Amino acid sequence: MPHNEFGQPIGPAVPGWTPRPAIEPVTLTGRHVRLEPLTQAHAGLLYAPMVTESDPRIWTYYPHPSRMAWPEFGAYVAGLLDLPAAVPLAVRGPDGAGLGVACYLRIDPANGSAEVGGIVYASALQRTTAATEAMVLMMQHVFDDLGYRRYEWKCDSLNEPSRAAAARLGFTYEGRFRQAVVYKERNRDTDWFSITDAEWPALRSAYAAWLDRANFDDAGRQVRTLEQIRAATGG
Repeated sequence: MPHNEFGQPIGPAVPGWTPRPAIEPVTLTGRHVRLEPLTQAHAGLLYAPMVTESDPRIWTYYPHPSRMAWPEFGAYVAGLLDLPAAVPLAVRGPDGAGLGVACYLRIDPANGSAEVGGIVYASALQRTTAATEAMVLMMQHVFDDLGYRRYEWKCDSLNEPSRAAAARLGFTYEGRFRQAVVYKERNRDTDWFSITDAEWPALRSAYAAWLDRANFDDAGRQVRTLEQIRAATGG
């Protein structure tokens, strides 16, 4: 731990640091999924997969009704497009099918920090290889392309699927902000998670090993879980 001239402990040096580029609307393409800048025109593509064809429980921990009418869904998309310091992305399959939404939020180029949030996956996307690949593509863009230092994940502390997803992906739990939000006339405590640039190289290798074609059998079943690979590689 370094100390200043007064003998006080101070943070480690970050030599040569300069603000990072802003995260701009971007298309990210993988083998199983494509993310592209969200537009109002995507509402028509996403409404049925995310609302009428999905389990309504995917909306429980969001400030939107689970069975939105078409005008309400259009307003939801418009609201994402109006978020400050945010880049919302539409998640699509290789065939162009609408599968969900994910956003870069709280983008802070000066400090090299950004959050992934607003993630709403249609039931058809959940627990699939594409679902994981979408998160990996977003991380790769932030760390490898733009050189950010910190990547955040936040969720309702009672949203166990989101907490489990963060842990599976290797995010570190940082703590709980109590009574952080009021939505749907109820309280939300918010749990915070993060990945730093120091942790990224090992995680990137683990993701690549998990996504490798050799890790899946002819039926598309994984040979080793991401958790097993991370445990073996230190990711």
